[in-house]
Formats: sequence, C-alpha cells, structure tokens
Amino acid sequence: MVIRLSRRRGIDDLRLEDAAYWRAVGRKVAWRNLVLSIVVEHLGFAVWTVWSVVTLELGGRDLSVNQLFWLVALPNLVGAVLRIPYTFLPARMGGANFTVLSALLLLVPALLLAVAVRDPGTPYWMFVVIAATAGLGGGNFASSMANITNFFPAGKQGVALGLNAAGGNIGVSSVQVLIPAVVAAYGVAAAGWVWVPLLLVAAFAAWWGMDNLASARASVREQFRVVRHRQMWIMSFLYIGTFGSFMGYATAFPLLMSNEFPYVAVGAPAFAGPLAGSLARPLGGWLSDRYGGAKVTFWTFAVMGAGALAVWAALASGAFLAFFAAFMLLFVASGAGNGSTYRMIPAIFTAVEGSVEGGRRATSSALGLVSAVGALGGFFINRAFGESYAAFGGAGAALAAFVLFYLACCGVTWWCYLRTVLLWWRPSLAEARV
Repeated sequence: MVIRLSRRRGIDDLRLEDAAYWRAVGRKVAWRNLVLSIVVEHLGFAVWTVWSVVTLELGGRDLSVNQLFWLVALPNLVGAVLRIPYTFLPARMGGANFTVLSALLLLVPALLLAVAVRDPGTPYWMFVVIAATAGLGGGNFASSMANITNFFPAGKQGVALGLNAAGGNIGVSSVQVLIPAVVAAYGVAAAGWVWVPLLLVAAFAAWWGMDNLASARASVREQFRVVRHRQMWIMSFLYIGTFGSFMGYATAFPLLMSNEFPYVAVGAPAFAGPLAGSLARPLGGWLSDRYGGAKVTFWTFAVMGAGALAVWAALASGAFLAFFAAFMLLFVASGAGNGSTYRMIPAIFTAVEGSVEGGRRATSSALGLVSAVGALGGFFINRAFGESYAAFGGAGAALAAFVLFYLACCGVTWWCYLRTVLLWWRPSLAEARV
C-alpha cells in the first residue's frame, strides 16, 4: 500500500520476492529511488574528492608536498568515520528523508571552500579544517547503499548495488574533468560555488521522488548486531584493499603525477583513471556472478600487487607512459575488486543469517560498515605517499608497502574463502556462492 505523506511517498510494504508485485509496482519504485540515489551519491563523491584538484591550485601558498597530501587525505579519513552513522540513519529517519538531508549538508564544504580560497591570507590550518568537512560527501555512499538494498529482491541486488556504486564512483572523474575547466574560466572559488545549484536541485528531486520504507526501519542496536560476525571484519579488511585503493589512488594520482611529471598536463590522465575504475566495478560484479566473488577478489589483489610494482619501476625510470599504464591497471583492478567484494557480502550474510529477509537486513548494515572501514584505505594511501616523500624524497617506500599489503589480502582471501577444505569453521558459507 502506498500512503502520501506531505508530498512524500511512504511505503508500508514492498513485497520484493513476489514476482507479480515486483513487475506491477516494485520495479518502478525501486528504479526511481535508485536513479535519484545515484544522483545524490554522485555529487557526494564529487564534493568528497574536490580537494584532489584544488590542491594543484595552491602552489603559490608555499606548502610542502606532505602538507598537500594531508589536504587530500583528510576528507578520506572523515568520510570513513561518517560512514558509520550514515549507515544507520536511513533506517531511523527514512531513506528519502536522509537522502535529502545528506545532499543539503554538502553545501557546507562547498561554500567554505569557495570563501577560503578567495583570501590569500587564509592559514593552512583553516584549509585543513575545510578539507575535513569535505568528508561529508564520503558518508553518502554508505547511506545510499544501505538504503537501496531494501528496494530490490535478492536476485537483482548485484545489478542494483553495482549501478549505485558505479554512479557514485564516477563522481571522482567528474571532478577531474569539471573543476579544472571551471577554475580556468572563473577562478579557484568556483570549485566550491559550482556545486551549490546542483546540490539544491538534487535535494529537491530526492524530496519529491524518493520513498521511505516502513519495512526498512530498524533501531541502531538492531543494525549494529552485524559487528559480532567475523565475516564483517574480514570483508572490511579486504575492502580496504579494493575500495580504499580506488579512493586513495583517485585522490593521490593528480598530485603524484604533478610532482613526478610536472611537464605533463594533469587533466585527461587524472580523469581517465577513476573513470576506468568506476566502469570496472560492474564488470567485477558480473565476473563474480559467473565465477564467484572470492576468486575474482583474489586475482584482483594479485593484479594490484603487480600494478604497484609497475608504478614503482616506472617512477624509477622516469617513463610517464609506463607510469600512466601501470596506474590504469591499478584503477581497473581496484574497481573490479570493489564489485567482487560487494558481490560477496549479500551471499555471505544470507548464508550466515539463514534466511533471505534476515540476510537483507544484515547486508544493509554490513554494506555501510564495510564501506566505512574500507574508506580508511583512501586516507592511508595518501598519508603513505606524504610520509614517503617527507622521509625519502619519493614514493618508492609507499609503493613497496602497498605491494606487501596486497599480498596479505591475497592470503586472507584464499584462507577464508578458497581453501580446499572449504570453510570448515562456517559450514553454511560452503553452500553459498561466495
């Protein structure tokens, strides 16, 4: 039944596993909410990563490479932390209500950025605070994924979550394309102003067209039960390696390229990497449906280890084309790994909970919490680059650490999900197509 609530749709019951109901009603509701969720999430990623481009315009303020990497890293850290409350709030406030609120909150970092860069006397600590507020955009992914999973039946979760995630991830590429052109035409302050009308339109569209699901309402305590499962922590670790790498490389790539190859125009290469990674995410989900998420995840980590070694070799030789090709390999592999790890989560928690409905509720919470821990990788990668430059004058030490980490991720994936004696400590997972 559909009930109108002050121009907002409130749905008491969405019978997702009823095929006839899905074709007649559920499909339209689900896709309308998915499209609008993607729009807000896309803008969230854009605001979250805008400092990866803005730092390139701060060269005249006498900041060190390490200080610039702090400005790129802090939004990742704050975004990761905010993903925890953003996971639970849609179920408390209603998915539509919280999507509107999350869009409006993004006006804060956009407006602060626009004001700060206009003043040549703005101190570094103020830039640090303002960059941290951009982390509000990082929370949108968790709330969006936790909300959208409630609108699709189990058999269509992979496609829906893949599209939702990819649509958000492409926001990183939008920044790399849009902001340099806007800054060139209107100045650095426009890097903040440009988002204001877009966010207002997106908030209104979400208020007008999205739905609150009564069946998705749950207390924070009920949702937080998922932390007791060791599976959530294993998948969080792996997601640091996939999504954390994607966000870390996407935000560090422009600054790293500008520092190592100052004669190369940053725009097109910086745009291509995050776009390739975003488009690879649905591919990773599709391959996981075909071959199993754990297998795809294992091999993406192997490729990422090889990619980090290739970047290291390219920097040592000073070959830009080899550097760019190696980074593209990292972006594609991390994007595919994002899709494969997220494909594993619904299968794992449906098996652990023992029912489709219980699995959906656990999955909704796990998707957000795993994304919160995973997003910390974006902070670690930028800080690793910053500290590597500060201590050794280059990125080599950071890349060596990344290679070792990806080897550890390969080992965890194999040990937990691919051993010949399959999951003796959790027999229910042996029957799931993880």
